[in-house]
Amino acid sequence: MKVCFMGLGYIGLPTAIIAAGSGVDVIGVDVNPKVVEMTNRGVIHIVEPGLQELCSEVVKTGKLKASGTPEESDVYLVVVPTPFKGNHEPDISYVEAATRMVAPLLKEGDLFVIESTSPVGTTEKMGHLIYALRPELTGKVFIAYCPERVLPGNVIYELVHNDRVIGGLDKESTEKAVQFYSLFVKGTLHRTNARTAEMCKLTENSSRDVQIAFANELSLICDKAGIDVWELIELANKHPRVNILQPGSGVGGHCIAVDPYFLTSEFPYESQLISKAREINNYKAFWCAEKIENAILRFLLDHHRMPIVALMGLAFKPNIDDLRESPAKYIATKVLQRSADTDILIVEPNVHNHPVFKLTPYQEAYARANIVAFLVAHQEFKSLPYDGNKVILDFCGVYK
Repeated sequence: MKVCFMGLGYIGLPTAIIAAGSGVDVIGVDVNPKVVEMTNRGVIHIVEPGLQELCSEVVKTGKLKASGTPEESDVYLVVVPTPFKGNHEPDISYVEAATRMVAPLLKEGDLFVIESTSPVGTTEKMGHLIYALRPELTGKVFIAYCPERVLPGNVIYELVHNDRVIGGLDKESTEKAVQFYSLFVKGTLHRTNARTAEMCKLTENSSRDVQIAFANELSLICDKAGIDVWELIELANKHPRVNILQPGSGVGGHCIAVDPYFLTSEFPYESQLISKAREINNYKAFWCAEKIENAILRFLLDHHRMPIVALMGLAFKPNIDDLRESPAKYIATKVLQRSADTDILIVEPNVHNHPVFKLTPYQEAYARANIVAFLVAHQEFKSLPYDGNKVILDFCGVYK
């Protein structure tokens, strides 16, 4: 069996590597020549524990190779981004472009699967597109949707062991997709239809967003009430039927911070709670930036000089290098724009260099700073001793 992965990003690359490790021949396609070149050298372009070793092995054995163009295969997986256009309206142009690229290569009996997070009905649209481009294949290829549901930092384990939801345009497509994923997935494969599978992905991440919004709203209330939100949540969670999540500096990533808009854009009147949760989580990042700016002004008034400020973390969650939709990145940008005369030290231990931000080692930044704002709870930060002589703004519970 030969499998073609359209997209070698944070999900496409690990999945391609795991699939290649199961014994199938994999061709990974990406529009970024650097990604293609690195992959063919057996070098990963993302931070993910354990993935480098697996990549080197499957490239060395010839099971994985990368290219800028797809090749004729038996299975085609679309794992490309779905960005926004206009006012948070999902843009499926990348999915469509990938579909158009593989359409000429399709043959009878092939399996075409979309993994990219997509609005409800996208799989059907791509099915219509394929049959419009290749009418002779109508009803002769298998088309399905199977969303990823992995946690960055634990991708290898979760790709193999998590349950998957698989929905085909017909039952035959569902079964064909189940047969493929059973090659490398040990979790249970749940059968459904394509529209339900698409909705399931959006539902999972919208649910998380709403739950995080509750925690973030609590943190805003507790700040005004003079209550330690971390202690409050720990105590409330002693209730056998209460499980409040942890607040942070907002919500980021290409899932939880994005997927709810797929629902609010298409069902604006029906998704009011989901929409409000998005507002709260976006506001939390703005609120954090204001707290830092106020701390800078207070320091100036108290000490008659500008402080050195360390902004700790840029990634959207702990212990990864992914900055997509990161509230920490938004906060850093806001503080830099509004505090031009202040010495701002930007820290991100998982990124070696950044085209916009000049990065400072975390220990150096912590030692030099008068004000330390923890934006992401990276493991490295938890080793730093609490210094009561500094102004500590702990938005993510490093010292909880």
